Amino acid sequence: MDDVFNVIYARRSIRAYTEEPVTGEQVELLLKAAMAAPSGSNLQPWHFVVVRKRDLLDRLAKTHQYAGLLRKAPLAIAVCGDTDTSERHWVEDTSAATQNLLLAVTALGLGAVWIGVHPDQERQKHVRDVLDIPGHVNVLCLVAIGHPAEDKEPRTQYDQRRVHYETWKSNGDE
Repeated sequence: MDDVFNVIYARRSIRAYTEEPVTGEQVELLLKAAMAAPSGSNLQPWHFVVVRKRDLLDRLAKTHQYAGLLRKAPLAIAVCGDTDTSERHWVEDTSAATQNLLLAVTALGLGAVWIGVHPDQERQKHVRDVLDIPGHVNVLCLVAIGHPAEDKEPRTQYDQRRVHYETWKSNGDE
């Protein structure tokens, strides 16, 4: 059980990467972890676009100001939700898949950062255009992935003031 908590606490946003490539085997493990996520009515609306080509990564880096780090990342995965499959729960399902993906990245000793795309329509259009994603598929996020070129200490951000028991007004002091 400690291993699970160690991975959760060690998961940090890593924005700098070495030039070492992420292997195909590692990518498959990441995608298997992502697709192990819970899904409303088990509809599994997720799709993943794995991007390694430098010209595509460079074009994706123009999605918005915080996506620029893709110019140095060896890999990105676009996490998408098919609204034909699940119009109601695609955001929740793809978010759960993204969290699984991020935890798997950490467990493999890699680093990653979630780059938000949804709900901004302009950002979604840019990513759709670069990756030829059909219109009925929304883009939740891009995840930049690589071997970390920076170290961050594990942590929890637990804050008792944000915990309420039974009602909002209670914080467990009674």
